[in-house]
Amino acid sequence: MIEPNRQGEVWVFAEQEDEHLSDVSLELCGKARELADRLNVSMGAVLIGWNVRELSYRLIALGADNVYHVHDTRLEHYRTLPYARVMCQLIQKHEPQIVLYGATAQGRDLAPRIASAMRAGLTADCTDLDIGAYTEPKTKTVHENLLLQVRPAFGGNIIATIINCDRWPQMATVREGVMRLNDADPGRRGQIVEEAIEFDDFDLSVKLIERHREKRTVDLKAARTIVAGGAGVANAQDFQLIHELAGAIGGAVGASRGAVDAGYISKEYQVGQTGTTVRPALYIACGVSGAVQHRAGMEESAKIIAINWDKDAPIFGVAHYGIVGDLRKVIPMMIKAIRQKD
Repeated sequence: MIEPNRQGEVWVFAEQEDEHLSDVSLELCGKARELADRLNVSMGAVLIGWNVRELSYRLIALGADNVYHVHDTRLEHYRTLPYARVMCQLIQKHEPQIVLYGATAQGRDLAPRIASAMRAGLTADCTDLDIGAYTEPKTKTVHENLLLQVRPAFGGNIIATIINCDRWPQMATVREGVMRLNDADPGRRGQIVEEAIEFDDFDLSVKLIERHREKRTVDLKAARTIVAGGAGVANAQDFQLIHELAGAIGGAVGASRGAVDAGYISKEYQVGQTGTTVRPALYIACGVSGAVQHRAGMEESAKIIAINWDKDAPIFGVAHYGIVGDLRKVIPMMIKAIRQKD
């Protein structure tokens, strides 16, 4: 465990694969820059790999003051143990006060191992991050400038704010799309810090024999219009109405967790806290109740239309326009009106 260093930097683990930075790492740079400015400290990024030094300049353009670059042929492809060794040694050396990771397959594998090794806390799948104070109820001790880690809890019934007073670094994972991607400043100046790490035989005990990558077939983040179906659609046959409406307006199909769990559509279409966070120009929620996890993934859409038979459904609380009615009647009417207009 590292003692709290109030002047420690705010770090982002800059995840990359095949010399391309992940979207979530780029998004986190903007949030890390904001947090660092609030704390009046520097912002850093850790870039691990082989032949990836050029990526440092993009991290600097997005807000990094220091990029800690670890260059080694044994780090060309992600493996848990050597990457964890790198992060732990750099954390011990530089003592950042905050470290942020993307909630990707790689981030979810790496961050808990580092938290365990550092005996630090870790909050998963945060929907917001802020800086604030905390007063201990018993001692009335006030802890200033803590990382406030916000995420849904207890099945989405509450929004929890999690803090870490003394077991630093404060660490959190954030899903792709939750934070906005800031515009890069190509003229921004920063420092690339070359770091060398010593590995032992145990670190390199796992060998990579073959790699298989499956291309993403659904890209909800890029969609300008999304028609999402929820558990209120009632069955897989009726879910075809969602596809028909999306086709009529040239939009993409999305779904709530309820629809995915019911088997109406596959998980890659899921929008929300445990799916994809989206910000389309138009989001049409059909039979979606509006649980907090789903709202966290779509409430920043420019325009939201909700269709639900329940006038008290939470989705109407974030919708710009609401239609109370049976989607089996409403959607065909909408499709007919759209096609007649064409």
